[in-house]
Amino acid sequence: MNRRVVVTGIGVRAPGGKGTKEFWDLLSSGRTATRRISFFDPAPYRSQVAGEAEFDPVLEGLSAREERRMDRAAQFAVVCAREAVADSGLDVGALDPTRIGVSLGSAVAAATSLEREYLVLSDSGRRWLVDQEWLSPHMYDYLVPSVMPAEVAWTVGAEGPVAMVSNGCTSGLDSVGHAVQLIREGSADVMVTGASDTPITPIVVACFDAIKATTTRNDEPETASRPFDDSRNGFVLAEGAAVFVLEEYESARRRGAHVYGEIAGYATRCNAYHMTGLKKDGREMAEAIRTALDESRTDASSIDYINAHGSGTKQNDRHETAAFKRSLGDTAYATPVSSIKSMVGHSLGAIGSVEIAASLLAMEHNVVPPTANLHQADPECDLDYVPVTAREHRVDTVLTVGSGFGGFQSAMVLRRPTGGRA
Repeated sequence: MNRRVVVTGIGVRAPGGKGTKEFWDLLSSGRTATRRISFFDPAPYRSQVAGEAEFDPVLEGLSAREERRMDRAAQFAVVCAREAVADSGLDVGALDPTRIGVSLGSAVAAATSLEREYLVLSDSGRRWLVDQEWLSPHMYDYLVPSVMPAEVAWTVGAEGPVAMVSNGCTSGLDSVGHAVQLIREGSADVMVTGASDTPITPIVVACFDAIKATTTRNDEPETASRPFDDSRNGFVLAEGAAVFVLEEYESARRRGAHVYGEIAGYATRCNAYHMTGLKKDGREMAEAIRTALDESRTDASSIDYINAHGSGTKQNDRHETAAFKRSLGDTAYATPVSSIKSMVGHSLGAIGSVEIAASLLAMEHNVVPPTANLHQADPECDLDYVPVTAREHRVDTVLTVGSGFGGFQSAMVLRRPTGGRA
C-alpha cells in the first residue's frame, strides 16, 4: 500500500501574528518579527534578541486548568491542532478514532516549565537540595515530552498511532514525514501532525550563548536575522508552532476538501560526524534531497522554490548552498531560494513545520517569501536567495529542507495536486 498524502488543514502560531493569515501576511510583506527579549531581563546574556509570539492562552480558548497543566509549547500545539482541524472541515467525531493518529515534533519540549519549576524548588538556585514540598502536581507533564502529543490526541479524539519525534532542529520535518509514512502504509487514515517549541528561556539562551551560535546584533533586533548575508553572525532564537491535518488523497477528494498540497517525498540522513559541525560539501543534505526527489518522482528542474533552512550561521548557509548545487546541479542557480527565519527567527524543533506551512502558502498564493535583511550576499552563497521583497512566481513544487544539531539533515517535496483541489 502506498497511498498519496495531502494537507487539508493548517494551524500556525509564530512571531508577528496570531494565526495562519497573519503569519502569511508577515512573510509576504517581508516584515520581521524579531525583537529584544521581553520574557525576562536579557541584559546578562550574549544574545538578547528573539522572535516572541503574541499568545494569550485565555484569548486562544484555553481554560485556566489547561493553562496550568500544559507547558507553553503544549498550549501552542493544542491551539494549532484545533485550528488545523477546523480549517480542514473534517468532522473528527464522525470518524473511527482508531484511524486517527498524532505525530508531533519538538527539540526542547517543556523547557519553559521545567526551568520555572526548578527556580521554585531551588528558591531561585539558592538551595542545592531542592524542596519537594514546592513540587508542582503537573511536573510529570513537563518532564515527559510524549505528554505533548497525548494532549493533542485528547483534543482531537485520536486513538490511533501517537508519537513524539525529537531530532533537534529537523523535528518539525521528521514528525510530518513520520505521519506521512503511517498513512501511506495504511496504519492511519488521518494524521494530526506538526511541531511546537517555546525555547525563549534563560537556560536555552545561555546554552546557545556558550557555543556562540546566536547573534550578538542586539542593537538592531529587527535586522539581526540575516541568512546568507555577508554580515550575518548567528541565528535568532524564536518560538512557534505549526500543525497540519493530513489525509489520504482519495478520501479528501471524495469529501470535496480544500487541499493545500501533496507531500510527495521525504527523506532524512545523519552525517555521523559532529554534534554541531557540518561538512563543507553538503553531502548528507544532498543525499536527503536526492532521495526525497526520487521518492516523489520529481526532476530537479521541476522545483519552483526552495525553502531553505537558512539559519544565518556561516557554516549552515554555506553547507546547504553546497548541498543544493550537489543535488540539483545547474538547476540550483535558476531556482528561487529563501529563508523565512530572516523574519520569524529559528524556533528550533518547530521551525521545520512552520516552514512547511510557509511552503504550502507559497503554493497557495504563487508568491515566494523573501529573505529579509539580505543586502550583500556571502560570496560563497551565490544562488537566487530572493532578497528583501517577495516575488510573484508560479509555485507548483517546493523543496523544503532542515539541518539540526547531531548531524540531522532532512528534505521534503511538496507539490500542488492537479487542479489545486482534491
